[in-house]
Amino acid sequence: MDSIEQVFLASIEEHKGILYKLSKIYMDDTLDQEDLYQEMVFQLWRSYGSFKGDSKFSTWMYRVALNTALVYVKKDQRKLKAGYLMENHDVADESDHEQKEERLTYFYKAVKELNEIEKAVIFLFLEGLSHREISVQLGISEGNARVKLARTKEKLQEIIKKQGYEF
Repeated sequence: MDSIEQVFLASIEEHKGILYKLSKIYMDDTLDQEDLYQEMVFQLWRSYGSFKGDSKFSTWMYRVALNTALVYVKKDQRKLKAGYLMENHDVADESDHEQKEERLTYFYKAVKELNEIEKAVIFLFLEGLSHREISVQLGISEGNARVKLARTKEKLQEIIKKQGYEF
């Protein structure tokens, strides 16, 4: 039978992409990303006893890791980073790779201007979570999640237009 530590480590390994993405979103420097990643794993381990299995492990992990990242950023007052939000998200069915890269560059630059909560909302949206799931992750109402997502999308479009590029 597996020990608690082995089960925890296997679950972390299975869902480590969540932690990598969050660390890249919130931290610029590679070393800072690694520090945040370690802090998220530490906080997940500290909180593991409270995981009752009422939800999927990944759902619980999102919430703990996101809250850890938000606290970590506020505590350290480090420069925020939009990061690699769209790892598995197609921007469009474009055949021209350069144009797609240009669009991603503008998108990343725009995301850097969002606040922590807006980054979290857009990250969760790009991960394919529904309004309801976003609300659970952020501890807000579903209606509030819907409004925050719509406003964040509008804000991103405005920032991108100011940069001189339109999708």
